[in-house]
Amino acid sequence: MSASTTHQRLRHALEDVDFPAEKDRLVDQALENDADAQTVRALRAIPPVEYRSLSEVLSSVSLDDEKDVVPPGQQAQARRTHTKPGLAESAKNQSPINPIVEELGTNRGS
Repeated sequence: MSASTTHQRLRHALEDVDFPAEKDRLVDQALENDADAQTVRALRAIPPVEYRSLSEVLSSVSLDDEKDVVPPGQQAQARRTHTKPGLAESAKNQSPINPIVEELGTNRGS
């Protein structure tokens, strides 16, 4: 079972954090705020980098209620954070295009 938490529990656990913050600081603050074990485990599972905002943390943590609780403005912010380094946002979920079809168009029955 993967470590996950809810948006509300994560927000409560990190309410006093000054960003940017390292992963270890996030875990320490969650422990100081008496966060539940699942939230602490979820924070320990994120990559060890410096996070610039709560939105970056939200995009890295596995959330149980991601679609239901995250406000639309924060969903947009989380989508702007790349989850696949080295790829442009427009190239993330596109199927490959055959170069011949791209150049000449589809076969017209000839």
